[in-house]
Amino acid sequence: MRGSLPRLVHALAAVAAFAAATTRADVVPADEPIRYLQLESLAERRFQTYGWLAAGIGANNWGTPFNGTITFSDRNWQFMMNQLYLVNERTLDTDGGDWDIGGRIDLLYGTDSIFTTTAGLDAFNVGVFNGFAVPRWSSSKYYGLAMPQLYAEVGRGDLTLRFGHFYTIIGYEVVPAIGNFFYSICSTFQYGEPFTHTGMLSTWKPNDQLTTYAGIVNGWDNWDSGTPSYTIPTYPGFDNNAGFLGGIAFKSSDESQTLSLTTYSGNVPCPMNYAPFEAISGNRSNISVVYTNKLTERLTYVLQHDDGWQFGLPNGLFPTVQGQQNGLAQWYGFVNNLFYRFNDTFTGGMRFEYFRDNNGFRVYTPLRNYNYAVGPAGSFYTGGFQGNFWEVTFGLNIRASRNLVFRPELRYDWYSPDHGRGPLPYGGPIGRVPGASGTEYGQLYGGGDFVFRF
Repeated sequence: MRGSLPRLVHALAAVAAFAAATTRADVVPADEPIRYLQLESLAERRFQTYGWLAAGIGANNWGTPFNGTITFSDRNWQFMMNQLYLVNERTLDTDGGDWDIGGRIDLLYGTDSIFTTTAGLDAFNVGVFNGFAVPRWSSSKYYGLAMPQLYAEVGRGDLTLRFGHFYTIIGYEVVPAIGNFFYSICSTFQYGEPFTHTGMLSTWKPNDQLTTYAGIVNGWDNWDSGTPSYTIPTYPGFDNNAGFLGGIAFKSSDESQTLSLTTYSGNVPCPMNYAPFEAISGNRSNISVVYTNKLTERLTYVLQHDDGWQFGLPNGLFPTVQGQQNGLAQWYGFVNNLFYRFNDTFTGGMRFEYFRDNNGFRVYTPLRNYNYAVGPAGSFYTGGFQGNFWEVTFGLNIRASRNLVFRPELRYDWYSPDHGRGPLPYGGPIGRVPGASGTEYGQLYGGGDFVFRF
């Protein structure tokens, strides 16, 4: 083990000691953070302006430039301003029985932006730059601007209709830093789920225990990029990206338990990495189940299971497993989260995950190079990890004030390939040499950030 990780552990210990020394229970209120950008005159009309700054650092024990398959904190020993995030919205008021109009626009600047871009909006269309959805508003490979949400909505009573570009309803973890407990994100979220959709989504809440969703969207992570003219027509309807997004959520009467089932199914353009660049558009489907149980006033458990499929792939392009049809790729994940609130200042968390890339179709590392396929560095990535990914993460949330939270964590990842020593995702020259494989099956990582809301 090299010296980078011990230095990081000492740095995180210093951050935690500073937070503990400067925090007292009598100055940590349980209410909402102060919104410094909010104007009273606009708040009276239900217009809200707020945001946050999330920045941190992480390192792996091998000392390689990238932290293996980990995102968003993917760079080793490089301080990252992950999110400078701004929200402008008008919330709906549907209690009066009349129709109301609202909307929202989100802007994200920072190192996380490259993972949240959408083809045809803040990323180039499929096939431009001989790549797949290369970021359009980036100032470098590390910093850029994204617009993850831009929508209008109307509502009346229990019914809401949303039109435009918005975050997915699938899964548990989310893009906004204020919505996650851990600094790093799980593989199931990063590699197995959509981040955004463009289209229409209806929400109906007939009572306090039941919520339903249904809508039509233009694929996933896609604004208006159509199927390329050089698409291989191996699947019926290959020139149509329309898909269904929907689900249902239940809540117990005492609100201690929730269960949600969400799904997407529709055609999605996929890069094939031929030379020159080619793509297909085949049906991609995803089902996600999330169960939350507030076991006690302090202890909460969250279980997530995702299944994903991609149909219509050229036969032989990706390896298949016994009993699986040709031209099909599958992935799935199980994520367990356990959170314990010690007091108003400290909350501990543990995450244990299993993610399966059945055909080596979904996981690439470093993903930043893959997404930024421009210039020589764009080819400095590798994939084809047909096998099993595991990770366990331990973390703390230290609430230093009503606006400031520190999130230190320690994480271990390991990988078991299906067929002996195939491509490995950790250590070695990954990110330095085109197509290079790693040299290690596992990785120890430590990281942490702060989130300041304004």
